[in-house]
Amino acid sequence: MELSKYTLNRRALLTVLLSGAGGLALIGGLTGVIPLSAEPALTREDVTLYKNPQCGCSEGYADYLRQSGFKVKAISTNDLTVMGQKYGIADDMQPCHISLIGGYAVGGHIPFEIIDRLLSEKPQIVGITLPGMPEGTPGMPGNKPGPLEIYEIGEGQPKIYATI
Repeated sequence: MELSKYTLNRRALLTVLLSGAGGLALIGGLTGVIPLSAEPALTREDVTLYKNPQCGCSEGYADYLRQSGFKVKAISTNDLTVMGQKYGIADDMQPCHISLIGGYAVGGHIPFEIIDRLLSEKPQIVGITLPGMPEGTPGMPGNKPGPLEIYEIGEGQPKIYATI
């Protein structure tokens, strides 16, 4: 009794399965069903920091993150305000740099403990921001002037995420 004149070996099966998965990703990406731009959950080690080319405090913050165990890639740009608007940061809440960490936008000189909290809680927000360049925050010289508020960014009115 002949089962089939064609036999499917392991290599052929893997080729068919992987080709189908690649086609599904391509078609899904084109139709919006499976977003190809979706990033896998990133580890604490991956940060892309966008900064003004003339800003020295952003380099200080990048160094702070590196010393805290993050792997930081700093990119100079003159489009920080446009980027902030893209991520839903109101003009009066703009930070001096924007970091992309674990699928979130993190604006300003935010302590790594707050970033760790964000990454562990995984709230349904775009990110968090600490407006301006407050003294005494990570990467900034001087003494902190008092409690500072870090805000959630996303849809609707900004809400306080943490006070440092």
